[in-house]
Amino acid sequence: MYAQIIDDTASRTVASASTLEKDLFGSGKYAGNCAAAAQIGKLIAERALEQGIRKVVFDRAGYQHHGRVAALTGAAREGGLEF
Repeated sequence: MYAQIIDDTASRTVASASTLEKDLFGSGKYAGNCAAAAQIGKLIAERALEQGIRKVVFDRAGYQHHGRVAALTGAAREGGLEF
């Protein structure tokens, strides 16, 4: 699972987080569940706040807002992001 915060006006990625990051999900850790998605949500919120970003627009790219997607957004909200 990937999460990115993109500045559309500057056409650049400001912050990103992924279950492919080895320091979070090294070998042997399963990263395809709601718990992993929540970690990504928490991490993307931390990285956004470091850049001074609090408000974002959520583009779910056609995915329904439940399961892992809901876990990611819930953790990002708890981490301080406003959607």
